[in-house]
Amino acid sequence: MTKKYDKKLLIAVIIIAIFGIVMIYSASSIWAEYKYNDAFKFVKAQTVFFIIGLVIMFVISKIDINIFYKKANLILFISFILLVLVLIPGVGTIRNGSRSWFGIGGLGIQPSEFAKIGLIIYVSKYLANNQRIIKNIKKGVFPILLVIGVFFGLILLEPDFGTAMVIVLTLVVMIFISGVKISFFVKTGMLGLLGVVGLIIVAPYRMQRIVSFLNPWVDPLGAGYQIIQSLYAIGPGGLLGQGFLNSRQKQFYLPEPQTDFIFSIISEEFGFLGILIVTSFLIFIFYRIIKISLRQSNLFKKYLSFGLGFGIIIQSLLNLSVVIGLIPVTGVTLPFLSYGGSSLLVSLISIGIILNVSNNN
Repeated sequence: MTKKYDKKLLIAVIIIAIFGIVMIYSASSIWAEYKYNDAFKFVKAQTVFFIIGLVIMFVISKIDINIFYKKANLILFISFILLVLVLIPGVGTIRNGSRSWFGIGGLGIQPSEFAKIGLIIYVSKYLANNQRIIKNIKKGVFPILLVIGVFFGLILLEPDFGTAMVIVLTLVVMIFISGVKISFFVKTGMLGLLGVVGLIIVAPYRMQRIVSFLNPWVDPLGAGYQIIQSLYAIGPGGLLGQGFLNSRQKQFYLPEPQTDFIFSIISEEFGFLGILIVTSFLIFIFYRIIKISLRQSNLFKKYLSFGLGFGIIIQSLLNLSVVIGLIPVTGVTLPFLSYGGSSLLVSLISIGIILNVSNNN
């Protein structure tokens, strides 16, 4: 008998996304009024993406899940083409120093966000089909690492180091749970550290981010500015916060607070209570996804829901770690809450696929 989709997961996602829209208004209204003469500019754009995302999510939750298995190679190929196209001058749009957007009217679509889903679908199919040889590093792991490496390189060319790291960490977790020995990850982790050092040497601005992370006061008006202003927002929040709409840091201190640092504004306006509510929702969403994954007997569905769930929680952890100064600035958004159409669409599409999986145990 076919079971109904996970309603608790659906309700939690809708609530946190609506709260995100409310907080985007609070975080962006002053800046939007000053720059665009429209306090609701960012809220209207996010609401449009939210409605579109909901429609897509419900459609995806109802279609045959086997379509993703059958079309995994095609989805990956389309993702690859989009990542190549966005790098072409005149096709891709530069925002905040990265050529990682397709401009559509006043809105922007980020293909690297959609590549996350494409890669997770492809890797899920690969792991399901190669379960017998996946423990053989040469035959089982290297081929998929090569594919991941190509996409990682394309996203770095934009450059979008944060999204690239989310993708790699998510796919590495998927490969790990497939049964590959931990010693392999220790060795590749050491190589990865050397790679990060190389990336820092190639792009010195990354070293500035690391220095500002270790001691933001070295360059308080430059590389350390965002971290300092973020901590200034979180610090005064106390137990219950300064009150809705009463953030001081959003008043031209914290740059574009509606995006990567929206959690800082939530912390300032709602204090520890706001932190507890947001993190509880994210943990609950992740818990429901893992519960759905563990119920699956079909390996493709199991890896698919695991991968999408880990993608959401890893991105959340990276964003929150940046906001509170645990790691250098990565530029990743907080799923469901930060302003960003592509991020919200991908998050809702991911939930749509997971709901589909839950509906077809």
